[in-house]
Amino acid sequence: MSDGRPPPTPQSSGPRGVRLHRALSLKDLILYGIIVTSPVAPMSVYGIVSDRAHGHVSLIILLAMFAMLLTAVSYGRMARAYPSAGSAFSYVGQEISPALGYVVGWSLVMDYMLNPLICVIWCSQQAHVFLPNIPYSAWAVLFAVLFTFLNVQGIKTSARVNLLLAAGIGVVALIFVAAATLYVLRHPHSGPDFFIRPFYDPIHWQGDAVLAGTSVAVLTYMGFDAVSTLAEEAKRPHQILPATVLTCLIIGAISLVEVYAAQLIWPVRDAFPNVDTAFPFVAGRAWPPLFVLMGMTLIVAQMGSGIAAQLGAARVLYGMGRSNALPSSFFGAVEPRRRIPRNNVVFVGSLVLLLAVILPVATKNGTAYELAVSLVNFGAMIAFMGVNAACFTRYFLRADKRRPFNLLMPLAGFLVCLLLWSHLSAASRIVGSIWMILGIAYGAWKTHGFRAALVNFELPPDTPADSPVVRA
Repeated sequence: MSDGRPPPTPQSSGPRGVRLHRALSLKDLILYGIIVTSPVAPMSVYGIVSDRAHGHVSLIILLAMFAMLLTAVSYGRMARAYPSAGSAFSYVGQEISPALGYVVGWSLVMDYMLNPLICVIWCSQQAHVFLPNIPYSAWAVLFAVLFTFLNVQGIKTSARVNLLLAAGIGVVALIFVAAATLYVLRHPHSGPDFFIRPFYDPIHWQGDAVLAGTSVAVLTYMGFDAVSTLAEEAKRPHQILPATVLTCLIIGAISLVEVYAAQLIWPVRDAFPNVDTAFPFVAGRAWPPLFVLMGMTLIVAQMGSGIAAQLGAARVLYGMGRSNALPSSFFGAVEPRRRIPRNNVVFVGSLVLLLAVILPVATKNGTAYELAVSLVNFGAMIAFMGVNAACFTRYFLRADKRRPFNLLMPLAGFLVCLLLWSHLSAASRIVGSIWMILGIAYGAWKTHGFRAALVNFELPPDTPADSPVVRA
């Protein structure tokens, strides 16, 4: 649907105006989205979501999918309008204002910085479950140093290896579903209500708790927006929209099967030995060998995600260094042989190590992982609200003909994201708000009231793109 203005001319993606090769079909785009989002995405946050919502994880997965579908439509439409941008801050900055684009970009910086942190915390906690004689802090140091070492060495898995990893993880997920089915068939249950409780349990139902759980469960779908970054490589750019929506639907269907089976195995009345690493315990109840197999599978998935996330955070800092938003001599430097922002990799690794060790001590009640996950979603919800606002501005406010669809879809997406954002934990909203206030204050000071550009978040054209990774 036209907004009355010609679409922007695609930017060249390489030196001397050489553009990216349009080779990706709809199937390729969907596969990329599934790999990035991961078929086992809900497993790492299963215990937190179940605990916060008093069960009802199956319902929450559906609610989170609905919320993300609304935003997926806005992402797909904006990717069609800006096929070379592919980012929330670019959409907002170009459609609404550079200042608001900076605010959205600053929220994404927090996302990038904290993604490797949640991976280190989860891997360390799961490894500590396997080998309790080794303290959590030792595991945290090991994983943080390992992620940093591999990134400094420029080690990156290929697309083929990532596809094999995704296939292997998918096989483990299928084994779990089969084991769960046999477990339910072999054990007595109370009647038809038993199969409905994962969606609605009148004994444990609390509306606010369900919304609070949904605000965490949206992490399951993080990565669907990566499809929009492939707009210049798609054979038909208009397929970005259906690919983004179908990625959400497929991940939602897979996730629903996994969590529904888990809830049938482990009723809400049974406490988890460890909330943060609950899913391997659930799998072990279905079939004891799955405890180790599932735990190891999720560690591998989180390691792949954490390594890539750390490099992504380093490259965002590099963009800030190149534009002098941060000291360019440190953050804008590139190691010449491997062509990576080594200083930033070490900086992010050091920060992750510090927080991974300090957060569990500071929170005292074992909510470090939940706080970190909520902070990631804090930034993501701001970005998603920005994309919906940009879509509303382009396709409704600036359109020659204002259609109800162009009003209702982005408005609904914005309001749903705002509702979920408001139900994040109080601690995450406080910490996240402090981060945003500091960033906005710094940006306003640096640009004399946002009268000049501050941060160039775009990566340089000759920097190799990261391969997709499996994220749990």
